[in-house]
Amino acid sequence: MNNADSPNEPRPARKVTAAMVATHAGVSTATVSLVANGKSAGRVSKRNEERVREAIRELGYYVDSIGSSLARGVSSLVILVAPDISNPFFAKLIAGVRGVLGEDYQLLLSVTDAGLSPSATEIRRLLGLRPAGLLVHAPTPLFLSELSSPLPLIALDAPDAPENIPSVNFDVLQGAHDVAAHLAAQGHRKVGYLDATTGTATLRMRREAFLSAAAQLGMQVPAVAVSSSTIEMGDAAATFATHWDAWKESGITALACATDTHAYGVLQAASTTGVRVPQDLAVTGFDDLPFSTASHPSLTSVRLDAHSVGVQAAQALRQLIDGTPLKESKLQLSSQLMVRASSGGTQ
Repeated sequence: MNNADSPNEPRPARKVTAAMVATHAGVSTATVSLVANGKSAGRVSKRNEERVREAIRELGYYVDSIGSSLARGVSSLVILVAPDISNPFFAKLIAGVRGVLGEDYQLLLSVTDAGLSPSATEIRRLLGLRPAGLLVHAPTPLFLSELSSPLPLIALDAPDAPENIPSVNFDVLQGAHDVAAHLAAQGHRKVGYLDATTGTATLRMRREAFLSAAAQLGMQVPAVAVSSSTIEMGDAAATFATHWDAWKESGITALACATDTHAYGVLQAASTTGVRVPQDLAVTGFDDLPFSTASHPSLTSVRLDAHSVGVQAAQALRQLIDGTPLKESKLQLSSQLMVRASSGGTQ
């Protein structure tokens, strides 16, 4: 007896087809397809939908999306490349994207390390899944050049994206200027700036715009500190603890932070070292994350609407996937300064 005839030899699992599910449920293959692909609303009766779902459960059927993509040349996947999604900013952005994609596309996340730019080599590996399009947060020009993909692509929060790459950005220049103007109006004359060396254009533009506005408003910025290459609260707290005595000696009375995460670290370190905010030091952030209203004290920050940028980027991507030219390839969303207790506000 050869191995193929051995009763102890495991047999390959039988592939369950839509036709088998249809026979089991007593409906047409087209009905199975509508139910399995989430397109049955208003097209399949409730009774038949329940029969198909029960047959799917009993037989273990699933849609072969890879096989379908091979037949069509493209899948229903949309890949979102983003940094550490533990940041609430990205949760809101993802919600915006998902709302636009609906049931027509599945969203696949490719997550980089916090604060680091994506790798073109890693993303090219995912192109074997034949995605319908790509959404990439804060890509560098080098990444976009190395990726060199013909797929529809939208860059998010990438003010230095090449002209041929559609992008959706925030007005960080206005936001940074508003922070400087607010601190100047509060009477601060020497301010510090806490940054991160992520290499992203959005953080570089925030810093440069703040320094420029501060100089125009007659404020000195004797210290620009860098926490680390990542955006992490603990690093920001350690950086503040290291530099505070020197900053205090130099007369710094306010500290502008590149992100809310940096500012949270500063507030934490200030609390443990007895530095009163805002009496001894005014603190501002950037992004206006949900925790900023609940921090102690509440954090003055520049509001960037992550949900809206997700919606706008996904809508633009769907247009490109459908072959519709974009009326505007460079969209810019407004920012808003939210004044709270950390800088002397009333909240």
